[in-house]
Amino acid sequence: MIFKNASSFSLHIEEIAQKHKMSHMEAVLKYCEDNYLEPDDIKNLINKTLKDKIENDMREANMLPRQAILDV
Repeated sequence: MIFKNASSFSLHIEEIAQKHKMSHMEAVLKYCEDNYLEPDDIKNLINKTLKDKIENDMREANMLPRQAILDV
């Protein structure tokens, strides 16, 4: 599947994550595996929103240090 922009790729990854009940990072890796791509091949398709979701998933899985959340 060819994507016109990073937003359409992000939506596709979101669908994969929801459908298979997996993290966004796992969905990206599944997409790469299914399409015989290396993660480096799709790095330009990962927008800020998707990157933030991946980072949040990794924080929840304790793969990254937690950040303080301000209660405003």
